[in-house]
Amino acid sequence: MTQLISEQGPFQILVNNAGTNRPAPCVDYTELDYDEVMALNVKSVYFTTRAVARGLTAACLDGSIINISSQMGHVGGPGRTVYCASKHALEGFTKALAWELGAGGIRVNTLCPTFIETPMTEPMLEDETFKERVLSQIALGRVGQVEDLMGAIVYLASDASRLVTGSALMVDGGWTAV
Repeated sequence: MTQLISEQGPFQILVNNAGTNRPAPCVDYTELDYDEVMALNVKSVYFTTRAVARGLTAACLDGSIINISSQMGHVGGPGRTVYCASKHALEGFTKALAWELGAGGIRVNTLCPTFIETPMTEPMLEDETFKERVLSQIALGRVGQVEDLMGAIVYLASDASRLVTGSALMVDGGWTAV
């Protein structure tokens, strides 16, 4: 990332959208699984964001950093201990960074979707019992599509959200409304 920025200059919009989940009870989780979830969900976001923030501050440019989190960054869930911990970490990182970078005009927010149909969630949602449990938690009664996130990302990236920083935009069909 640092090399890319030095070659092409800083870019003013970053969407951190890497993530993984390895559902299992805490007592069954391996150290390798823990390390891999935390490396992708937290460490990669931290260092990518740091490189972009350094480029923006050095060039005195404003910008928008959007961290894709999850509703699980605001609640807990069975078999999701490490995933929830990683997303809660992302929420705290976002709030702290919003304060650090705000004076320079750099906004930092999270987008927190519910279950979205992706290759990662496909095996989970094929389990009808699991899918029914998920749907019972979503007030709108459906699993999300990638397209459901587009408007929120455009909003957070645009000047329409120029007074929004340190916030979590819930796109969870009402999961966290309870």
